[in-house]
Amino acid sequence: MRLLLNWLLMKGPRIVILLLLCYCTHTCCAQNNPDPKQDLTAITPQFFHRIQAKAAQLEGHLSDQTDRYVQRMARREARLQKKLYKGDSTTAKALFAGSAEQYAALSQRMMTDTGRSVLSFNGEYQPYIDSLQGMLRFLKDQPGAAEALTQLNTLQAKLQDANQIREYARQRKQQIAQYLQEHASLLKFAGKDCQAMNQDVYYYSQQLRGYKATLNDPDKLEKEALLSLNKLPAFQAFMQQHSLLAGLFNLPANYGNPGTLAGLQTRDQVAALINQQIATAGAGGGAALQTNLQSAQSQLDGYKDKLSKLGSGSGDMDMPNFIPDNQKTKTFWGRLEYGTNFQTTRDNYYFPTTSDFGLSVGYKLKDKATLGVGASYKLGWGNGIQHVAFSSQGVGLRSFIDVGIKGSFYLSGGLEYNYAKPFSSYQQLRAINEWSRSGLLGISKIVSLKSRVFKKTKVQLLWDFLSYQQIPKTQALLFRIGYTWK
Repeated sequence: MRLLLNWLLMKGPRIVILLLLCYCTHTCCAQNNPDPKQDLTAITPQFFHRIQAKAAQLEGHLSDQTDRYVQRMARREARLQKKLYKGDSTTAKALFAGSAEQYAALSQRMMTDTGRSVLSFNGEYQPYIDSLQGMLRFLKDQPGAAEALTQLNTLQAKLQDANQIREYARQRKQQIAQYLQEHASLLKFAGKDCQAMNQDVYYYSQQLRGYKATLNDPDKLEKEALLSLNKLPAFQAFMQQHSLLAGLFNLPANYGNPGTLAGLQTRDQVAALINQQIATAGAGGGAALQTNLQSAQSQLDGYKDKLSKLGSGSGDMDMPNFIPDNQKTKTFWGRLEYGTNFQTTRDNYYFPTTSDFGLSVGYKLKDKATLGVGASYKLGWGNGIQHVAFSSQGVGLRSFIDVGIKGSFYLSGGLEYNYAKPFSSYQQLRAINEWSRSGLLGISKIVSLKSRVFKKTKVQLLWDFLSYQQIPKTQALLFRIGYTWK
């Protein structure tokens, strides 16, 4: 026993250090190689509730919008039928036979579709939705996952129903257009209604694209959850067998196994064949190929940009025969545009040098027309560089309208009320007779910016045609510069 105690006293410090090193090494290894299951702590019932709420909100908007759209199309066809019936009653009756019933049946189907039937691939493949559904099916035993999956399936089913309604409306539009081409004399009676029908079909297609884009825009928590799951081999195997893409292409069970690539050309083999072909073209073969590739890439990017604006080739493509108004497909909140601006007025006998800082919110009536309100605060700087003094010189209430005239130039106008006196309390601002009016009319120019916050610069030159009535007279010409963002 004495020998053991002596040995521990001699070797003890080394043993303790060795044990500490082993513990630290184990801890570092655990941090560098985390268990993927530990990353799933963020997947809680609240996470599934968020997915369910997002899908339910989109479903409600889609159902309401589609119901209004179907009713509008049915009313347009009823008016067209009355007008075309005067020209050729027999043909017109056959053209509109069963149309109202079909619209009603499609609308009823969408309102009652719960998505319980097996969903099949229809139209554009949406990878994020496929991954999200796979995640919910994989975690179906977790609290809240089954409800979120049910809501997501219902939304997807109604999106497919909406696609069918849109396709039926397109067919009706083409049939009516063909009829009017064969009876050109009826264009004067039905031309406006036919054009309105074309616009309705186009705008509804754009709204469907917007719903799909919103559904395919995951938030940070959803991205992290999918990234964590993708680290699990069990989830990878599940997606290879049960995803929509796997069912579409009938992927084999050993998909991704290097053994399945036997016999296929490798990248090095393809590169060797390309180099062999270039060598036969002479010394300038490589430069010519590079130039052609750059030209082809540029043209391909142009085509991709046009296709993305028309529907990305997903069956949503529409070629409008009118100038579209992008605001038609946006919600009330999506049409709001926020802004800030400032102007400086030099001092005179009555007023010190002041700067007006304004905030505004505008509602876009159309792409080229905005109506809005705002408020401003007048900050006084004193009289000259030798007498700098900050003071509250007043406030203002504003209303404005901007209407596009050409390119980035707008005709601007507005009515403003200004309290142009120093104040120290809110009670002073309640004296209505102390407020003066300004009527503004002028030109604005919008300059686009590549900024994450401020998207546009707005430069204004305004004439206050009511300034001549003010006592004392205020500045007639105003120069403002501001910034707007969504």
